[in-house]
Amino acid sequence: MGHPKPRASSEKTRPSVFWPLAAIVVPLLGILARVDIQDGHKVPREGAFVLAPNHMSEFDPVIVARAVWGIGRAPRFMAKESLFRVPVLGAVLRATGMVPVARASSAGSAKQTMKQAEHLVEEGRGVIVYPEGSLTRDPDLWPMRGKTGAVRLALEGDIPLIPVAHWGVQRILPRYGKLSLWPLRKRVQVLVGDPIDLSAFAGRTREASALVAATDLLMAEIARLEGVLRGEAPPAQRWDPTTHGQKETGRLDS
Repeated sequence: MGHPKPRASSEKTRPSVFWPLAAIVVPLLGILARVDIQDGHKVPREGAFVLAPNHMSEFDPVIVARAVWGIGRAPRFMAKESLFRVPVLGAVLRATGMVPVARASSAGSAKQTMKQAEHLVEEGRGVIVYPEGSLTRDPDLWPMRGKTGAVRLALEGDIPLIPVAHWGVQRILPRYGKLSLWPLRKRVQVLVGDPIDLSAFAGRTREASALVAATDLLMAEIARLEGVLRGEAPPAQRWDPTTHGQKETGRLDS
């Protein structure tokens, strides 16, 4: 059963660098995937938002960007600050309004988060943040323990934090695997959830316990949405790289 296409926002209908990019990417992606977007209306048509998807494949950003564009908004991601200094690439990132992010350990990261939130609100832009920080290590591809960046950004700017789950992209590009071209037009489902209620954590961005608790709420909802798509119940306990003896790989994740 189809789902009604949401009304496009002014940032999509206004000419921008996204137009030629979409003219190339959307038809090419259409050969590989049939993206089924459910409840896209839950993404606001105008104004700032933080979209928090699950992360199971290196191909995820392409699918999520396609879904956000199909919903009617311009897809923007967090990108490592160092990438903005790369010739040509840095110009593209700035032209598309991608959001630079410093390493969590660097000085002034909290202040930078506040500035990023203020900029999103002022410009009325959305940003896609992967709360897991890297591809899930869960053997069954369920969302693993989340990091606090998405929650912190949403709280700093009082911005809607919207969970989203997708399923099917792993059949196109398995985690750390090889691209599978056949059969063409594999179905990928994208399900958007209601904004997370962060009212209990307002004004508590300096409290680590509050950020962790809010992130747990976010990850639980992402897992629930993924369970709806899979027709399964998510595990009661999320995969935690620290307790399962896994080490971060240092891969670049959007």
